[in-house]
This record gives sequence, C-alpha cells and structure tokens, in this order.
Amino acid sequence: MRGAGFWQLGQSITRRLAQADKKSVARRCYATEADLKKTALFDFHVAHGGKMVPFAGWSMPIQYKDSIMDSTLNCRENGSLFDVAHMCGLSLKGKDSISFLEKLVIADVAGLAPGTGTLTVFTNEKGGAIDDSVITKVTDDHIYLVVNAGCRDKDLAHIGEHMEAFKSKGGDVSWHIHDERSLLALQGPLAAPVLQHLTKEDLSKLYFGEFQILDINGARCFLTRTGYTGEDGFEISVPSENAVDLAKAILEKSEGKVRLTGLGARDSLRLEAGLCLYGNDMEQHITPVEAGLTWAIGKRRRAEGGFLGAEVILKQIADGPTIRRVGLFSPGPPARGHSEIQNEKGENIGEVTSGGFSPCLKKNIAMGYVKSGNHKAGTKVKIVVRGKAYEGAVTKMPFVATKYYKPS
Repeated sequence: MRGAGFWQLGQSITRRLAQADKKSVARRCYATEADLKKTALFDFHVAHGGKMVPFAGWSMPIQYKDSIMDSTLNCRENGSLFDVAHMCGLSLKGKDSISFLEKLVIADVAGLAPGTGTLTVFTNEKGGAIDDSVITKVTDDHIYLVVNAGCRDKDLAHIGEHMEAFKSKGGDVSWHIHDERSLLALQGPLAAPVLQHLTKEDLSKLYFGEFQILDINGARCFLTRTGYTGEDGFEISVPSENAVDLAKAILEKSEGKVRLTGLGARDSLRLEAGLCLYGNDMEQHITPVEAGLTWAIGKRRRAEGGFLGAEVILKQIADGPTIRRVGLFSPGPPARGHSEIQNEKGENIGEVTSGGFSPCLKKNIAMGYVKSGNHKAGTKVKIVVRGKAYEGAVTKMPFVATKYYKPS
C-alpha cells in the first residue's frame, strides 16, 4: 500500500489537476507545454527534483522526491514551502476602493482594522461564487487581495468591468496587478521560527489574518499570516528577483526540516483542513451560504446587502439553503468528484466534490453537497464509487484540527 497505493494516489491527483486545468484552458485555447507560464522558481523546482505538471496554464510541481503522503505529514510535523506564484495578487487604491470592493464581495471590508484581512467570496447576480479570495485592508485607501490562478482571467475581467462603471460615476479607485512579485507559502509548526531568522520584525505579534509590509531576507515583502493547510504559516509576496534567494534561505534556516512541497500534498492538506478548492467545491452556481461560508458575510452586510446576488444570499440566510456542504467519512475506496451520495434508502441526495486518502488520519475523507436535512454530523449515507454503494457518514470539518496562530 505504501508503495503502489500512494503512487496511484499521486497519479490520481495528477489526473485530477490536469483535468481541472483542461476545463479552464478549454475556454481559451489549449496550451502546449511550451506555452505554459513558468514562475520565477521553475528552474529551482526542476533542480530539486520537482515533477512538473500543467495547472491553470502554469507549469507547477505536483511533488518532489518524497511521496505525497510523506510531504503531507512533514508539513504537519515540521513545515512546507510552496511556490504559489501562479496565483494573482493585486492592489486596489483610492479613497473609494473599499466602497467599490464591497459591491463585489460579501465581506465587511470597511469594518476591517488596517493590517487585517479575511476570506471572502466574489459573487455574481444570482449569488453564486465567481471566486474566493483573501483580502486585506492595508490602509483605508489600499486593499491587497489574492485570487486563484484558474480564475485570474475571469476575475480581472469582472473587476475591471465594474471598476470602469464605478469610475465613470466619479468613483476614486485604481488597481495594480502584482505581476512583478512572486508568492511563497510557508506552512507548518516551524514556519514562524524559521522565518524569524530572516526578519528583524517580531513575528509573535502578527496573528492569523494579519498583514505587514516588512523586510525579509533583504527584500521588501508583503506578509500575511494565513495559508491553505490548516497549519500556522505565512504567505509571502516577494519581488520576483528575490524569490529564489528567499526560498533557499528558508530551506537553509530550517536545516532540512522544511521541505519544498507540491500541489499533491497541498491538495491533501487543504482537504484535511476542510477548505474549498474553487472549481471543485465552489463554483458559479454555489452560493457562500450553501458552501458553509455564511460566517464570512459581515453582520453589516447582512443588514445592508449591496453586493451582487445579495437578495438570493440573504434569503438563504433567513430561510436556509436547499443544499449544504458537508464532510464525509467512508471505509470504502476513495470517493472522487461527482461520486453520488445516497441516503440509506438508496435515494440520491447529493454528490462528492473532493475526496481522497488522508495521510494524517489514515482513512478516506471527502466533502460534497447534500440536500438540507441530510447534513447533520452522524447522518448515515452511501457513497457510490465505480458503480458500487459503500457505507459512509456525514462528519464535521475540519477533519484535522487547525492550528492557526491566534491570541490566547
């Protein structure tokens, strides 16, 4: 199992990522390997044994010399360094940048203290999710946000279209897309002590969701205490010309305990943490309420609305959604996206959106959507894999407890 089984897991994830990529690429033109974009760390990945695969139009490492299982466990026990420069960072500036952004997202951006951020969702007119994003209020007239790589084109078109309309009515807002910067994610128990070696700022005073502009390893960086693994950690926006040196310094200061980690382990880590992958667990027909992200809709926003699809979303908050995202355990084979979920009578009640083997729990986990009324923890279900129904149960998420660094 440890050899062939996890090799198969890696191949499965490779196929899933490639299939997800084809969906986004198909909307444009199919990109050949030569057309794939490369991050500033591409040669660094190859030199360290990175297995490169196409993802959202980029050539990205799915894993290195260690297995996906070992990489996942090492992140939880020590730490991981991810190249996430394929994601798109941008800044909105101007005295009306907050009021503009609040027309497009569900968050109470105005209510954020400077230097703090939150997860939010860009919605469409029907309340569906265009993308999820981490946004930070740097100052009252500067918002920094990061959007998903596979959604970059549609997100920028969406934001740009609404910005032009907003500015035509006298609104003061402009944007800058940070293509001159790279993004690294340092995650795990050793993230803070290792990064502390590379900066004079006291990182113990920076809590989960907070943001700071500071010097790291001699480069001016945007630092957000956040991540996509459920572990403590940071996302570091660094000038691209300094990205390789920063990666080398992090690995060196960790004395080999923090490892370069690819998309395969990133997927298993985020699944264990119960976090959505846009394109799998959240799409344009799924609302934030259905996705279990009602908490991200600020109290003021619930009272005032004012964002795209607010009428639909606020009605779901009041009446309850018809479907809900849930976690699932199953002793059967790993469930994959679109696996049918049935009740004990064999009636269809939903489908799996993400699933796989949990390296930390040593069991199969999944998440998906079920009809309301079937969403409570402990509800018995059946999950259909390759035409056969296997027993399963709804469970709370995260599957693995999160370790975000928050004030005690």
